[in-house]
Amino acid sequence: MEKKDFLKETVKHIDIKSFDATPIIDSMRDMSFTSRDTASAADIYTKMIREDDCSVILTLAGSTSAGGCMQVYVDMVRSNMIDAIVATGASIVDMDFFEALGFKHYKGSPYADDKLLRKFYIDRIYDTFIDEEELQACDHTIKEIADNMEPGAYSSREFIREMGKYLVKNAKKKDSLVQTCYEYNVPVFCPAFTDSSAGFGLVSHQWDNPGRHIAIDSVKDFLELTRIKMAAPATGLFMIGGGVPKNFTQDTVICAEILGKDVEMHKYAVQITVADARDGACSGSTLREASSWGKVDTVYEQMVYAEATSVLPLIASYLYHKGDWRKRTKKEWSVMLDEIPHHS
Repeated sequence: MEKKDFLKETVKHIDIKSFDATPIIDSMRDMSFTSRDTASAADIYTKMIREDDCSVILTLAGSTSAGGCMQVYVDMVRSNMIDAIVATGASIVDMDFFEALGFKHYKGSPYADDKLLRKFYIDRIYDTFIDEEELQACDHTIKEIADNMEPGAYSSREFIREMGKYLVKNAKKKDSLVQTCYEYNVPVFCPAFTDSSAGFGLVSHQWDNPGRHIAIDSVKDFLELTRIKMAAPATGLFMIGGGVPKNFTQDTVICAEILGKDVEMHKYAVQITVADARDGACSGSTLREASSWGKVDTVYEQMVYAEATSVLPLIASYLYHKGDWRKRTKKEWSVMLDEIPHHS
């Protein structure tokens, strides 16, 4: 076998505009188990969208973007359903920015010979293949962007804005999340930014520029996201997976409190996860557990225990076709954050 034999069929991203999931969600509302939870999650998200003062924050962990949901998030931003994003670096760089540069994810198998994949420089995410040489080209592009910035400390949001600006002129695929968020003034935070392909590019940048380089300031990330929490009359969380993005976003309530600001807990919260709560994990905690920390209110919260690619497209399609987003005021939080003086 040759490398090309593994990289033949590309992963295609589902289009929530092409089908109307309203009848499915409406039917699920009268069912049980995960179906009813999914309908409840869609109903809570509908409340977020209908409350015009509510800012919706998407937290994104895991590999749903590589797995075919990349276009879902783009369409949600374009349809004014998302006001800010907190994600893993992999979701933003290794998956979305990677495809914007013209590269692809490929359909593979979880039973492939991983030693053979390593020989051909192919990386595997369960049943999805990625060309490592293309990932390294992505790393070099991150370095190129960093090399052209003024030295200093930047939040990940500021750096991702530069990535979006780069894509405006250089993207091979125009419909990327990074570019769309740049164009729609939706801030994207990656609090663990270097835990991704971006990390290699930034290390290379600092290696070549030991005296004058940029750095990612995760504390500034926390402050900027907390500024959004303090400025927003209400907030709703739509969480795919858990991990750092989930906890980082929930913690803005406590951070505001530490700064002496009186803010409400996150009013709405939905989490789609396969994690289990019994070992104290649940990819952070259940939403009710988070309430004991003063992070999430329990009036409108829903845990959906499902693998996200199976229910996310249904919820997003339902919201899209209901059309409540057409009446929402655009928040454009990037504009507010960009007006704050940058200190290098």
